[in-house]
Amino acid sequence: MEDLLSDFGQTIEAASRRLLQLSEEQSETPRADGKWSPKQIIGHLIDSASNNHQRFVRAQFSDDLVFPGYEQEEWVRAQRYDQESWEHLVQFWKLYNMHLLHLMSVVPKAVLTRLRGKHNLPQTAWQTIGEDSPVTLEYFMRDYVEHLKNHLRQILPSV
Repeated sequence: MEDLLSDFGQTIEAASRRLLQLSEEQSETPRADGKWSPKQIIGHLIDSASNNHQRFVRAQFSDDLVFPGYEQEEWVRAQRYDQESWEHLVQFWKLYNMHLLHLMSVVPKAVLTRLRGKHNLPQTAWQTIGEDSPVTLEYFMRDYVEHLKNHLRQILPSV
């Protein structure tokens, strides 16, 4: 888990510095027709942080990893991230993920590594795992970080 925490912290710090180097105009430009702009990608990552924050806390008091999903496109559209300040979005994204880093670091090892036979990761994880395969909270946290890095690479190719 230490490797994950170290990598996650470095990713947050390095990416936030680089993201802030983008101009407001660059942050509003979609990557291609029908694709999200950097503002919308960071907005989606804020939504992901919000949803996974609750999941990571609730999982500590549950024998399963069954969580509600959310409509990603609709959340981004409803919050109109494209109309928000780029600097504010990046700072919010950074601080929220710094809190998640703290949360991940204080979850007891026994809770992180306990196998959960019941989960809905095929619906809620980025890299899905079969419903018949037991999974740990640590796996789900690692998946969160990889999802985050995947989206950051859409804005900053060398994350």
